[in-house]
Amino acid sequence: MISVIIPVLNEGATIRQVIKTIKKTSRPIEIVVVDDNSTDHTVEEALKEKVRVITSSQRGKGISMREGMMAAKHDIIVYVDGDILTYPDQLVELLTDPIVNEEADFVKSYFERQAGRVTQLVAKPLLSILFPALAGFNQPLSGMIAARKSFLQQVHFENDYGVDIGLLIDMHLKQARIREVNIGRLENAMQTWEQLSKMSREVSRTILKKAESIPLQNLETLGNINIIREQMEYSILESIDKLEKMVIFNLDETVFTQNYIYLAAVAFEQEAPLVQVLQHYSDPTSIINRSAALFQGRNLAELLEVADEIPVTPDIRHVIRELKRRGYICGFITDGFECVANHMKNKLGADFAFANRLHLVHSVATGEVSIPEYFLKGSGSEAVYDKSNILQYIAEKYHIQPQNIIYVGNGESDSAMLREAGIGVAYHPQYVETATVADKIIEDVCMAPLLDIAVASPEKNVIRWPTKRQVRNIGLGSLAALATAGLIYLAARQVRKALRPECEDAPELKPA
Repeated sequence: MISVIIPVLNEGATIRQVIKTIKKTSRPIEIVVVDDNSTDHTVEEALKEKVRVITSSQRGKGISMREGMMAAKHDIIVYVDGDILTYPDQLVELLTDPIVNEEADFVKSYFERQAGRVTQLVAKPLLSILFPALAGFNQPLSGMIAARKSFLQQVHFENDYGVDIGLLIDMHLKQARIREVNIGRLENAMQTWEQLSKMSREVSRTILKKAESIPLQNLETLGNINIIREQMEYSILESIDKLEKMVIFNLDETVFTQNYIYLAAVAFEQEAPLVQVLQHYSDPTSIINRSAALFQGRNLAELLEVADEIPVTPDIRHVIRELKRRGYICGFITDGFECVANHMKNKLGADFAFANRLHLVHSVATGEVSIPEYFLKGSGSEAVYDKSNILQYIAEKYHIQPQNIIYVGNGESDSAMLREAGIGVAYHPQYVETATVADKIIEDVCMAPLLDIAVASPEKNVIRWPTKRQVRNIGLGSLAALATAGLIYLAARQVRKALRPECEDAPELKPA
């Protein structure tokens, strides 16, 4: 079988048509869309085609390609761009036939196109000097390729415009059998001169870097080509500065129906060590650091696969969509990992995610984690972990005052956030104290009652004491609870599972 990987960034207008074309193949395939943290409706559109969607851990096509390869379940991998509407119906066959027929390990496409200035003026001249065996390729920069996964696992993915030429050179250096196939005429958007200038610099840099065996003096002139630094990561949070009202969900307690860290530990046979961590440590910083160490060596695809298997609150996607229609910025907060939070943000259509940064090297967890400043109160050695500090951080950085924020949580650690936000909403609160400090309580399994709360003015309302049912529904979140009550956690999972069918088939919310 074949894995087709489609790296995408803000390609909501074209991604469905691309997927439909790929599906016309006669070969058995899986399709994996790797979203590069799009800010449009790309993820939503891709999910309509019932394909697997994962979120890249860091912006950049090369990282998306590598992480797509990690997630792929088959040995033959095809990469296609997500913004071209003129692919031939037999694209998968054209790219994979040489591999299936044992004639090649790596297939590069070429096609008729409007222009190829960087290829003609930069790539080919450099290849003719440094790698003459590759100078005969018609389009060395083409991004539509196929390869055996065993070879892709040995090469380096550049994270800029140099990724395609870099793969070609690496495959050549690995002595892979390389074929070039014609895939017809494609039409894609013309690039600006600014984009072409950037591409030429990055392609030049990659070719020069791969030519390590050539004496430096022979490359002195070429080495003076401008080398650009790694592109600064763009953050969706910058858009918050223009918004006035916000809803923040505790990802672990109100979106996931089961705790991610716990389930990941179980999946990776680290449950017992995690329980020991939770039994011996009480401060959040120690728990976060030691929990992260349990996932050393796990790659991003494995981490996201656990997240994809966790059921979410049934109507959460519809509620987020309606809140955004009403002018709210919506996002997640979690004591867990940023890569997982960003994946769920994109999958469910939220705008941002605040989380701890699990260190990934080549998309593999090192076991280390960084706690960002927005989770720390104080400075230097006196800084302490305090999730509620996020409200002050948002007020200072994005000019949204706490009174304009609705916070939705249910764990013991949510008490401060529920108290300090404009409206604190307790969703199936786990503790009496949590319900006491909240302004509103949602008893329903669905999140739809939040829409009634979101139309109210952000004023503190009468506190409601929890019912017996609310007190009984303990245990679907807090790691502290898991440390002392593992059996309660498992029992509560069954309670929540029994309740979910009430809202499982909730209709899509219509605009008011």
